[in-house]
Amino acid sequence: MIRHVGLALLLMGLSLPVLAQANRTDFEDLRPKDMQFPDNLGMEELPIGPVPEEFLNQPAPDALTISDSVFGEKIDPAYGAYQRGFFLTALDLALPRAEKGDPHAQTLIAEIYAKGLGVPEDFAAAASWYGMASKHGDALATFELAMLYQDGRGVAKDRKHAAELFQIAADAGNMAAKYNLGLLHVEGLYAEPSLTKAAQLIGEAANSGITEARYDFAGMLTEGAGIAPDPKAAAEQLRLAAEDGLAAAQVDYATVLYLGKGVPVDRAAAASWYARAADGGNPVAQNRYAKLLAAGEGVTANLEDAAMYRALARRQGLKDAQLDRLLAAIKPEQLTRAEERARFWPSPPPTKVAANTAPAPAAATPAETPLN
Repeated sequence: MIRHVGLALLLMGLSLPVLAQANRTDFEDLRPKDMQFPDNLGMEELPIGPVPEEFLNQPAPDALTISDSVFGEKIDPAYGAYQRGFFLTALDLALPRAEKGDPHAQTLIAEIYAKGLGVPEDFAAAASWYGMASKHGDALATFELAMLYQDGRGVAKDRKHAAELFQIAADAGNMAAKYNLGLLHVEGLYAEPSLTKAAQLIGEAANSGITEARYDFAGMLTEGAGIAPDPKAAAEQLRLAAEDGLAAAQVDYATVLYLGKGVPVDRAAAASWYARAADGGNPVAQNRYAKLLAAGEGVTANLEDAAMYRALARRQGLKDAQLDRLLAAIKPEQLTRAEERARFWPSPPPTKVAANTAPAPAAATPAETPLN
């Protein structure tokens, strides 16, 4: 702002001598006629420098000043070090501030101890720092402290106190706390049994982008638990959770696509989502994708692939007589290849060429001719 005022004053100062020269007639203006103006700028140098030296010599703003002008406030050095993986530096920078009661610095130190970043994992120390930050109003610290009480890490397990902390953090707007408080309302042991409150809290968390909340809210919308049934909204929440990579949501979304619940029937899309979850290792998806492959439904029929996914699902304990019947006609050589692929899955089985790459024994060295 100071620099802008200086520039305005500079322009005002320049205007006076320029106007003073406007009436001079003792030299010729050599500029084209349509570019001649009563300013004398085309005929001689101005008698003063266009920019005062003191202005030119002002130091340029450093990068941090520019950053501050863009982002509004300085980047926290401790959090900056943390984000770059310099955890001990972050700890050193945060400690003096934490000891003076800075809740954000206290939470940062708690995170470092809770996750064992550059220091031994220490949940007791984490709980202590989270507790201090929570008392200073840090909602994230309150939520993390609630999780420690919920699981009994670093503190004695106390789910009642955890529920109280979830409530405080949720009231402060922490979405993860709202999701967990919603689950407690479903459970009804440490929070009032209320599906209506649960649906409201879990719905808020879902709309904030928490994947697990999206999946659970989809179930509540499907079942009408605490909220009016809405198959279309349920399918949309499943889609979002599936795209987030949650395998259970991928399987359920594939199923609603297959059945056309809340969405138009789309067997090809269903097969695609089953395949995605199957390749991620989900046994239910492997079983269902195998059926679609065997029946050629939504995907090109391929008995060998179907048998491979059946073997993968079986390996995880999922057997299906219906799938066995669908694969009754598979040729023995196809079944052998499928079982071999499943054995080495997700890597391809070693090829015969690779198996024959063992170094050949060295050729016999001809007997040396004895020197006479």
